[in-house]
Amino acid sequence: MIGSATGKALHFDDRHLHVELMDGRVISAPIHWYPDLQTATLRQVGNYSFICRGTGIEWPDLDCHLSIESMLAYSEERQVA
Repeated sequence: MIGSATGKALHFDDRHLHVELMDGRVISAPIHWYPDLQTATLRQVGNYSFICRGTGIEWPDLDCHLSIESMLAYSEERQVA
């Protein structure tokens, strides 16, 4: 079971999207999993907000939304495959 995941902060490096959760965990996913974010400018990826009580992330300039729960599930699926 994945459990409840609420975002606290996020940052990017040249290869990964990192999301820090309120419970102290950090999710890291390769940026190429998210083509809209991979091709965005630094300004666009920096303009984000947590939505849905911290369970999602929105990039309004990109019309891009990610669910933290789905990021966890997708990461787990990729590790098993």
